[in-house]
Amino acid sequence: MSDLDRHCANKEQEDPAVLEMDSPEDIGFTIKIQAPGTEPTDFQVSPLAMVQEIKQVLMDREETCHRTCFSLQLDGNTLDNFSHLRSISGLKEGSLLKIVEDPYTIREIRIHLRHIRDLLKSLDPTDAYNGVDGSSLSFLRYFTEDHPEEGGKMKKRGEELKQFNYSPPEYIFPGIKECLLTPLLPQSKNLKSTECLKVLATSSWNPPPGNRKMHGDLMYLNVVTMEDRHCSITASTRGFYINQSSTYTFNPKPVSPCVLGHSLVELLSQISPIFKKNFSVLLKKRTSTHPFERIAMPFQVFSWIAPALDHARDCVRAEDTSSSHLGYEDHVPGQIRDWNEELQSTRELPRKTLTDRLLRDRAIFKANSDFVSTATRGAMAVIDGSVLPINPSEDPCNQMYIWNSIFFSLGFDVREHYQELGGEAAAHAASTIDLNGIRAYSTVDTDGLYVLGTVLVDYRGLRITAQSIVPGILERGQEQSVVYGSTDFGKTVVSNEKYLKLLDQPSKQLRVQRHQVLSKDNTVVELCSSVECKGIVGNDGRHYILDLLFTFPPDLNFLPVEGEELKPECQQLGFPRQHPHRLACLRQELVEAFVKHRYQLYIEAMPKGLDQEDHCINPSGTFLVSHSPTTASNITNQYTEDTALNTDVQNISSKETKISFFDIRFNPDVFSPGVRFPQENSKDIQEQKQLLNDAAAFLLSSQIPAFTRSCLDHTTMPMDGVTLTEALHQYGINVRYLGTVLEWIEKTQQKQRLDHVYRIALCELITRCTKHLFRTYLRAVEPSALSASISHFLNCFLSSSPDVVGTHQMDRLASRRRSRRRRSRGSVSGAATPWAGLTSSELWKTVQAEALDYYHYCLSCENVEEAVDKCGLQRITLLREISIKTGIQIFIREYQFDARQRPVFTEEDILNIFPIVKHVSPRVSDGLYLLQCGQAKVQQGCLKEGCELIGQALGLFTNVYGALHRDVCTCLRLLGRIYYILGDYTEALSHQQRAVLISERVLGIEHPNTIQEYKHLGLYCFAGGQAVTALRLLYRARYLLLLVCGEDHPEMAFLDSKIGLVLHSVMECDLALKFLESALALTSKYQGPTSLKVAQSHHLLAKVYESKGEFRSALRHEKERYMIYRSQVGEAHEKTHESSEYLKYLTNQAVILQRTMNMIYKKSSGASITPLNLSAPSRLWIVEQLNLVTGIVLIPLSNKDIKTLKAKSQKTVA
Repeated sequence: MSDLDRHCANKEQEDPAVLEMDSPEDIGFTIKIQAPGTEPTDFQVSPLAMVQEIKQVLMDREETCHRTCFSLQLDGNTLDNFSHLRSISGLKEGSLLKIVEDPYTIREIRIHLRHIRDLLKSLDPTDAYNGVDGSSLSFLRYFTEDHPEEGGKMKKRGEELKQFNYSPPEYIFPGIKECLLTPLLPQSKNLKSTECLKVLATSSWNPPPGNRKMHGDLMYLNVVTMEDRHCSITASTRGFYINQSSTYTFNPKPVSPCVLGHSLVELLSQISPIFKKNFSVLLKKRTSTHPFERIAMPFQVFSWIAPALDHARDCVRAEDTSSSHLGYEDHVPGQIRDWNEELQSTRELPRKTLTDRLLRDRAIFKANSDFVSTATRGAMAVIDGSVLPINPSEDPCNQMYIWNSIFFSLGFDVREHYQELGGEAAAHAASTIDLNGIRAYSTVDTDGLYVLGTVLVDYRGLRITAQSIVPGILERGQEQSVVYGSTDFGKTVVSNEKYLKLLDQPSKQLRVQRHQVLSKDNTVVELCSSVECKGIVGNDGRHYILDLLFTFPPDLNFLPVEGEELKPECQQLGFPRQHPHRLACLRQELVEAFVKHRYQLYIEAMPKGLDQEDHCINPSGTFLVSHSPTTASNITNQYTEDTALNTDVQNISSKETKISFFDIRFNPDVFSPGVRFPQENSKDIQEQKQLLNDAAAFLLSSQIPAFTRSCLDHTTMPMDGVTLTEALHQYGINVRYLGTVLEWIEKTQQKQRLDHVYRIALCELITRCTKHLFRTYLRAVEPSALSASISHFLNCFLSSSPDVVGTHQMDRLASRRRSRRRRSRGSVSGAATPWAGLTSSELWKTVQAEALDYYHYCLSCENVEEAVDKCGLQRITLLREISIKTGIQIFIREYQFDARQRPVFTEEDILNIFPIVKHVSPRVSDGLYLLQCGQAKVQQGCLKEGCELIGQALGLFTNVYGALHRDVCTCLRLLGRIYYILGDYTEALSHQQRAVLISERVLGIEHPNTIQEYKHLGLYCFAGGQAVTALRLLYRARYLLLLVCGEDHPEMAFLDSKIGLVLHSVMECDLALKFLESALALTSKYQGPTSLKVAQSHHLLAKVYESKGEFRSALRHEKERYMIYRSQVGEAHEKTHESSEYLKYLTNQAVILQRTMNMIYKKSSGASITPLNLSAPSRLWIVEQLNLVTGIVLIPLSNKDIKTLKAKSQKTVA
């Protein structure tokens, strides 16, 4: 990893159509940097980097990490922190930059203290568990480094050590009934921070008096060293020194002899030998960790589980809590950040060249991530009561807040605004739907059109919407500001030529029809959006659009309309159905899939003649005659390619003319109540209604079957609720169709092969219904009873005890007399609180009712035991899902869910509750384009070109996002696989290791993507000759998979096959058999008993039995393989022939064994006994089988080709 690792080298691309090129001056170069008292060191930089970024990297280096207040000088001239290197005259290859110590200010002192605190806590996982400062967990290092304590007692006995290293933990063996929770957070000594100081705190003598300020005093600190020496330290403009003050005496004069250090570390190293020694050890440990383990993330990730943490004194955290400028940004002098101006001005940056777009994307991403972080803190402060409302006299549900230039509102139906659309349910859903609209318009990214920065925060049962503020809207009100759209649900509608022009391009991309509506005075008004979309011109002259919840067309399956009938295929499934609100809309993915489907039918109709075609399709793209829906597998992206049309040359021009008129768009106001249309548009309105009807039918008749087919052939393989939701969304299926998906699986003939999807979907439905109830339940809980009420709710949800009693152990702070007075006044306490009356049976009945009301699914589980016994769900999985969905953090221990005499959860088990945050995530369009091109090249077999394109995409992503982002993880995983295919295992390991670290930190330590990354890294480790490490990684992946979805999953078959093969390679045959037999059973269930993968599993078992000398068992399994091959591919196929030859070999070996045994029984001489061949399989054969299981085909390259490819990749991402 290079020093910056944040620049994009714009290298030559073979495909000129990929991206325009930038000038050669943007290629990286090397300079020298010299700190005071040290020798110059080389430093690789990018011209696109800023001086401030170089300073940040220096503050992370071991030699210079203790410095924060310094500047960089070139030839005696101080460089501006916010200048780009390419704009500095005289800076070139080999230039020397000197680090010059600057005088401190009070701001710089605070930054220095915070940085020193971060260094001292750099190996402490407390911040990661508490979810602060961009910290998150990563345990890869624990599984890749050696643990001397594991085999310390066995070093004298090699065989026992070998057995110990290769044996899996008991809790991951196949067939295990209960999945343990404690292994999720493996403990390691390396994760514990080395203690350097006992106390570092600000002094009570602060602030310095006026006369001491005249001497340069800025702040006073109290320090207690490990030698138990108490010191009072003065932070001055020149640096740090010890003064003569004590706890009760103020004497700011320096002690004699006076020791002055420009940094606090320099001073402490001189007065405390233990600090100097331990701090050096700490830095070495910190340096030994991968940078990805310690750098901050742009978006905070919260852990749903944590160990017991020691609460230590922390001066920085204490100051953050008590500071009067809570939430104000220190780096903006004298003011808070104007978030709206910052968010909008970044989108106004130039984007003509690739360099311009990179700088723009980086600014947008940074401003957005900072806004999300601040908005989240603000929302929590609002709910915690730390922010005063701007309308304190109104009902609490209607109160609004302004904090740090951000507007906050609660997700309630203010003034019955959504009464006709569903009331409170509609108000809660509207913010999410509006955010989806904001995300869509942000992706289109039209010049001159602006959306508000928006963040949704669900915290403690309440939903908070945080938005940037349109300049001037608070002074004149929304009604007076709207120049486009409607403020009264379509009764009064206004339009604006400027807005029509700005919305023209987004409406094309979002499939929104330009249409006319009638205002209350019957005036015809033209719109390029729904009437609810409001256009406001701010005081800054920018054109904003708000209220985008009707961006996408309505879903008629959940919107019963009087006089409108759905298609028969919808009615047969019980649609239309009532929904808690009338805001149900189709997803953008569904709209695109529907348009592709219609386009495919349009193309297929072309060869039949243009005359016939004209009768099938009208100019708007709406079919006037019914067609049988095609499968989603036939809907491909090939329609965009000229070669996909396969038409005759003489018809191309006429057909292209027709294609140019093919344009399907939806009118979002067709079924909006209160919206009227001109009489002359009645025909178009009827066509639009039919189009929406067709789209609703397309979802049920095409997309849901396509989703189940993709699950059957394992192109889609969800592991938990998050991945299931993502898979449904890819097919345009809303989560409200979860009940329909479950019913579809129940009716299919291949239900057994979809067991894993059925269980995951059922678990998702149960936990989502429970989340809905938990949200209402938590609103009635007082803050002092949060832990008790949450533990009681979890007991009702997951405990086997039918009569769970809620108790609240109040802190006994008052005297007995005051407690009696309180009771005599009739105060509510303990079990008398409303939440404590909830019972397990009542909760599950409510869950059943919610499932029927919201998902229209009849849930057969009346309690958690039936969910476990009848449906095969795991309580530990239910606990994980509900904790993630609600933000609960629980204490890590083994919970006895079957206990009936005492509650499973107690107050002490609930450690925290975190916010659930939804926001827009800006993407790098150039990087995504390069990534798609690279993947296409790889699929075509052009690995070199694909590797270069993906490497370029990685460079763009790291330049904009930094290292910790999901897109970076994707690129690293793809590059790792390419290098593995090419046979360069070292590079494959390097890339995949970083992919695992990023996935753990960004997505979570047990996220399904993290499981996949562990699995890939295990494969590459074994191929690189690290069998023990490979097994540790594969064991970790198996444990995480057990926790997330249980053992009965097709992914477990692939994982068990890999574990079995690696164990076979080290001749742990008995262990290998257990995993391979489990893999065979799962493969047979999910692939079918006659699948070729089942044949492969039989062959792997036969090889292990051969290694054991059990040839009868080997013959039995190989015969099964032979029969499958013969029935599936025929007698003449090479695989059938290969199996036949292996059968002959096994038969011969079995005969030799039997003869040997007979001779032994006859006590004959052993001299003529034929030796058996029971050697271990070759590593090459094991790797080949692992590749077959994974689906990888190796393409060996020469060393010269590998070096060339590696050099090009390093130029791109170095």
